[in-house]
Amino acid sequence: MARTDRSRNIPHWYAGDDDADVLSLTSGEGARVTDDAGDEYLDFMAQLYCVNAGHSCAPIVDAMTQQAREIPYVSSSKTTPARDELAARLADRAPGSLNDVFFSISGSEANESAIQIAREYQDASTVLTRWRSYHGSTYAAGGLSGDPETRSVVERHAATTGVGKFLPPMVHNSPFDGDTPDEIGQQAADHLEFVIKNEGPDSVAAVLTEPVAGTSGAYPAPPGYFERVREICDEYDVLLIADEVISGFGRCGDWFGIGTEGVEPDMITFAKGVTSAYAPLAGVLADEEIAAEIRADGHPLGQTFAGHPVACAAGNAAMDAYADGLIENCRELAPYLEQRLRELEARYGAVADVHGRGLLWSVEFGDPETGEPFVDPRVERDADNPVEDVREVATDHGVLFGSGRPDTQVLCSPPLCIDRADIDEAVDALATGIEATF
Repeated sequence: MARTDRSRNIPHWYAGDDDADVLSLTSGEGARVTDDAGDEYLDFMAQLYCVNAGHSCAPIVDAMTQQAREIPYVSSSKTTPARDELAARLADRAPGSLNDVFFSISGSEANESAIQIAREYQDASTVLTRWRSYHGSTYAAGGLSGDPETRSVVERHAATTGVGKFLPPMVHNSPFDGDTPDEIGQQAADHLEFVIKNEGPDSVAAVLTEPVAGTSGAYPAPPGYFERVREICDEYDVLLIADEVISGFGRCGDWFGIGTEGVEPDMITFAKGVTSAYAPLAGVLADEEIAAEIRADGHPLGQTFAGHPVACAAGNAAMDAYADGLIENCRELAPYLEQRLRELEARYGAVADVHGRGLLWSVEFGDPETGEPFVDPRVERDADNPVEDVREVATDHGVLFGSGRPDTQVLCSPPLCIDRADIDEAVDALATGIEATF
């Protein structure tokens, strides 16, 4: 294709010139977006798990506009009212003693900042993360990720060091052999303890993990898992960092996903939903003791656009929107979304499992006889994947869904402003995709 016939923009997560046509979206309202041909779609991914308050939320836009008029930029080495206000509000919503915020720009950079802080505070180098996890695509964050498609690309030309891996506490296709979720949770926690002991506890700075998995499959941990992980981290003097880039800001039915587990981490990383994706913003919420040491010793690193005033204004307005019914709406609708998705599991043999929390769910596909994926893209990289076809048919019927890591699943992560009719529309489109494909 001649360069003049296409956009000069190179999309992210792009498979090359043979990739399918890339949507060009021109407007959005609430849970819906419109492309340049005038076709409307129900955005059941909130684009990338991030437009939690919905598209074109006027109070957020107005707050950003007002901030840009007052002062559009303030150095990240200084303070400004919008930044201070947002930090205070985040601390107020965070669990326990997580009362200080180190702002960043993206989720990748928030996770990198967290491990920098953890390594300095602990005087230890190793950070443990799950296999089949995603924590970003910069070199350090990509090294933290357990997703092979990300790690292989990152590590092809640069070594990523100081990261160990442990197995995820999944119930479906679990690497553990427990007969119940409780047994699997206990085995998964015991395995993490073994990894810490094998690495040498004094060398381990932190465990970094998502309370509810994001792109790796929206799976929550079995009952009791995080309580035991907290005990293990305390026993071996290891920090527990909750990656809330996806699970935070109402996505799982609470301000932070870890709140649904009743566990207090030592740090929380956040991004995406903090501004409802209206501007890039991220950061680290740190325990008071950790923050006190940073304040005493200083932090010699920084990012030019961290805590950008316009983004912080968006964050303050987004938090108003979440508090004004959106998180409550998520809690009220979550059982109905689960019910409709489980109907697919009961109706179609190709649906192997449904799992999630709040408004973050995965519909996982597999052979009805074996339970194995029809195509495992980690192994069969060039094979035709029927799960892609399911999403394409759903898109043709006006609903956008996401892909997981690995791409054996369809992910549902709509804006928190949806209603029951939107859920029905989305699940019906997904059912149409399943029937057309299988």
